Amino acid sequence: MLLPDAIWPRRADAAEVIGAGLEIAAQGMGHRQVAAHLGRAEGTVRGWIRRFCGRSEEVRRYFTVALVALADDPVMPDPSGTAIGDAVSAVVAAHRAATMKWPDVNTVSRWEFAGRAIAGRVLACQASC
Repeated sequence: MLLPDAIWPRRADAAEVIGAGLEIAAQGMGHRQVAAHLGRAEGTVRGWIRRFCGRSEEVRRYFTVALVALADDPVMPDPSGTAIGDAVSAVVAAHRAATMKWPDVNTVSRWEFAGRAIAGRVLACQASC
């Protein structure tokens, strides 16, 4: 089944909502605070964060490479001190570079962009799952 970019595989919430939760978590909030802020179940948000943390290095690497490919003069995000923060920063920077290169990308949220760029695998489990 083909899913719209706003929906990631095996997730009931829109990419933009999940991404907002990941951005909040990257700032140091725990899953309970993120869940309260978004009005989502704690277990759901905890699952997003755990899954993203497990893939954070792969996501960071993928979007850092994308940033270098997209930007004429790429500005690498500063290290945040956390794996989730670094991965979120890479997604944000790559999306910004894509909007500079292709202004129409600006009509797509950064998390829809991330899902499209990495084929919906932002939170997907490894092949061994």
